[in-house]
Amino acid sequence: MNDEHAGRTWDDRVAAAWAAFDTYGEDRAAEFRAVIDALADELPGDSPLGLFERACAWDSTGHSDKAVPLYRRALARGLGDVSGYKGRRAKIQLSSSLRNIGRPEEGVELLTPELDAPSDELDDAVRATLALCLASLGREREGLSLVLGALARHLPRYQRSMANYARLLVEPQA
Repeated sequence: MNDEHAGRTWDDRVAAAWAAFDTYGEDRAAEFRAVIDALADELPGDSPLGLFERACAWDSTGHSDKAVPLYRRALARGLGDVSGYKGRRAKIQLSSSLRNIGRPEEGVELLTPELDAPSDELDDAVRATLALCLASLGREREGLSLVLGALARHLPRYQRSMANYARLLVEPQA
């Protein structure tokens, strides 16, 4: 390990790279991806973590089409087993990327089971991304219901009424 990396774990260095992402700008997107590639290259070639970080870098620099196969490979290679949190992030981000490349139905298929997954801080991101996929399919009422339901929990007042309004958007009316 050289002095530059002394005392810093791989995860720390990845976090530092992402913390600096906004300093690169669009004109230096390839340079940022090279930083992530170099970090991913430190891991075994089949590491789902490396695939995930590469997917995130392509996705964050406007290349959903290049991110999709990387997210899929990361998930297929057990990203969720290595890190349940990153596995869930990969599903959210893959769904968003699928929507961006005109395949929102695949995003809906991927994220719908996440509504019943154990709750964590990504719950609202699941619902927001799923809502966007649904809207892309012309199912705006379902999407709005998800978003209102997620928002209701964060309101200082009107939680019960907003949750009811969200439910009523998708329930058949008598």
